[in-house]
Amino acid sequence: MRLYTDHGFLIHVTSCASCGGTPFYTRRYSGEVLCSSCFRESIVEKTRRTVSRHHMIVPGDRLAVAVSGGKDSLSLLRVLTSLYGPRNIPITAISVDEGVAGYRDEALGHARSVASELGVDHVVVSYKEMFGFSLDEALDWKEERDTSSCSFCGVFRRRAIDEAAVKSNATVVATAHNLDDYVQTFMMNLMHGDVARLGWLDPSYSDESFPVRRVKPFMEIYEEEVALFAYESRLPFQSVSCPYMHEGLRSEVRDYLNAMEASHPGIKNVLLRSSLDVIARYSGSHGKSSVPCAECGKPSSSGLCSVCRMKAAVEGHVKSRA
Repeated sequence: MRLYTDHGFLIHVTSCASCGGTPFYTRRYSGEVLCSSCFRESIVEKTRRTVSRHHMIVPGDRLAVAVSGGKDSLSLLRVLTSLYGPRNIPITAISVDEGVAGYRDEALGHARSVASELGVDHVVVSYKEMFGFSLDEALDWKEERDTSSCSFCGVFRRRAIDEAAVKSNATVVATAHNLDDYVQTFMMNLMHGDVARLGWLDPSYSDESFPVRRVKPFMEIYEEEVALFAYESRLPFQSVSCPYMHEGLRSEVRDYLNAMEASHPGIKNVLLRSSLDVIARYSGSHGKSSVPCAECGKPSSSGLCSVCRMKAAVEGHVKSRA
């Protein structure tokens, strides 16, 4: 294996930097070379440090892990089970069945399988049961609406995760948002002019009016490294992608950041550190005060929560078509 230093000198690396074993993966942003085993251990250790640094999970917590059945969430479930299962912190896997034909059934099967393998309880909630419609039924009017499919799904999904976490008696719910997801969200908030929302990205922020704290233990790990961890851990991969994933601004931001990282290794790490620095300046002043929703009573930043607003939009569409 050959590597170039920052000064352009060619060096040869023939062994893992940690144990001397056969090289498997090179972190281009740091030059660190690792064997397969040490790479997997590094992901677990990175996760542990992130959780500890931001006090995400503490003794006495009851942990719920949001498991979609994709590579990120299955990896998170495996890592957190290895870290906190031995510490007698109760762990439950929670999944949301959005109702996407040809996509969600396979993912839910993966979630059930891995949860069973790890000896973790598995709770499933569905859009159909909670809201009266599946995601496919809610989004069949693409040409008639301005809101992206991901925006609709995200609002309903967050509510469903909260309900499932409460159902599992959890005090904290972990989602598998990785470093790429985090910096994409930061960039999108800037592009939309939602500066006040930056405070919500504070890893230590907790809104006491919501039922369960949310944490992101993978927020300092590259998406490609999570995918590689999943592959090396023999976790199942989905054969199809969500049919709605390429709508909206996020897909374009993702492609742009990936291109920048390819040309300038480590730029995502720099952006993460910069975003955390900016977000820290909004700590304690998140620009958000919750009031009960006039329709459902759940916390809302205005008189009507986003779930009820979007649910009304979907129901209005259904009535208009009828």
